[in-house]
Amino acid sequence: MKKSRFTEEQIVTILAEADRGERTIGDVCRGHGVSEATFYNWRKRFRGMGVEEVREYRDLKQENARLKKLLADRELEIDAMKEVMRKKL
Repeated sequence: MKKSRFTEEQIVTILAEADRGERTIGDVCRGHGVSEATFYNWRKRFRGMGVEEVREYRDLKQENARLKKLLADRELEIDAMKEVMRKKL
């Protein structure tokens, strides 16, 4: 997973600043050193979320990745055991 240089708090703050409408999205992005594409990706992913929801979302994604890895390891073990059982017969 790619590591962001911005924390969840910073991302939510940048999105909220743009939503206030005091400055254009381009100005907000330039002020924070973020491309507009990154801003729109953040908006698509985090729209309407607060800091706590973003943290929970990140934690759930990490847990999901860990569980997928465990499942893949288990599937490899099952395949190996099936192969051993076939050779014994």
